[in-house]
Amino acid sequence: MEFSARYVALGDSFTEGVGDADATRPNGVRGWADIVAGQLARSNEGFGYANLAIRGRKLRQIMAEQVDAAVELRPTLVTLYAGANDILRPKIDIDSLLQDYDAGIAKLSATGATVVLFTGFDAQSSKVFSTMRGRTAIYNELVREIAEHHGALLVDYWRFDEYDDWRMWDTDRMHMSTAGHLNMAKRVLEVLEHEHVIEIPEMAPERLLSRSEAVRENAKWVREFAVPWVVRRVRGTSSGDGLNPKFPELVRPL
Repeated sequence: MEFSARYVALGDSFTEGVGDADATRPNGVRGWADIVAGQLARSNEGFGYANLAIRGRKLRQIMAEQVDAAVELRPTLVTLYAGANDILRPKIDIDSLLQDYDAGIAKLSATGATVVLFTGFDAQSSKVFSTMRGRTAIYNELVREIAEHHGALLVDYWRFDEYDDWRMWDTDRMHMSTAGHLNMAKRVLEVLEHEHVIEIPEMAPERLLSRSEAVRENAKWVREFAVPWVVRRVRGTSSGDGLNPKFPELVRPL
């Protein structure tokens, strides 16, 4: 099938859709990019969608594995979020990393596609992830410069204070919940100046935990999510090992 409009989503777990479980979809997740694609397709019968994102991928892996593959699909729209998995590492050369990012954006921009980039989230409300605010802020400034240089659109995640509400996050505290993904889809469509009919279901009241309950919840999180993450880092493995992209070729959005 020949598509008149072609949206290619690139990145890591954020774009793959982790946190928005859907057993009917490839890799068992939906996510904001699938939602955006569905909304864009509503007004275009010739709309095609590919999602090359794979959880756990670092920035240079995304540049090496996904950018050229995206160019071959002749996109008219590209979204890219990369770098969060690098920022989590204890040592990182952000300037060097963003030079490679810039080269990848140059390739994507050269296709004539509309390119949409993201800043990183301001995790000030997290006792664990707030320690990385400084490096995220540096990353964001470089992303803003690259977006401006290449004429890319910017989804400024850093400024979305609705994500200070922990109901926007999945139980792993690292990925957006279904509500978070729906909200991000709305944010992206606003940047694209495209109408949508996305409704965010009313969220359950936020739980108020006693001190002992909070201690138990935190211990459970460390056991179920933090420790496995550290083990993967030590072993040099990734949560995305063995996974393929959800939609490596253009399809009509589900």
